[in-house]
Amino acid sequence: MQTFSFLTLLAVFEEMFGHGLFWTMVALSAIFGLLFLSILIRERRLESRLFVRAQLLSPLGAMAAVAFVQWMTNSHLYHIGGAIDVIVLIAIAVIGAAGTTLVAYAAQALALSFLRR
Repeated sequence: MQTFSFLTLLAVFEEMFGHGLFWTMVALSAIFGLLFLSILIRERRLESRLFVRAQLLSPLGAMAAVAFVQWMTNSHLYHIGGAIDVIVLIAIAVIGAAGTTLVAYAAQALALSFLRR
């Protein structure tokens, strides 16, 4: 493979996860990202108490993301062959941790807003 493009990466992810699951994950990521952003705009600050609680779940999100990708690709940790595999695995874990933190923060903020009413 001489060139690397966004469309190549998109095709690889669609092939890995399947067309429906991949675009469902993209849509859910966009929805939760916009929800988090709207909460930040509404509150005009990042509440540290909620953020720290949300960060406590990030290791679980990292492990779940790695396990999910390995399950979808029918792979295991002993299949790691080189440095690029480790880098991709770390990137998957970081994305899973960050996503879990955003979702947990948004869920807490929404729950508190419903309780305040």
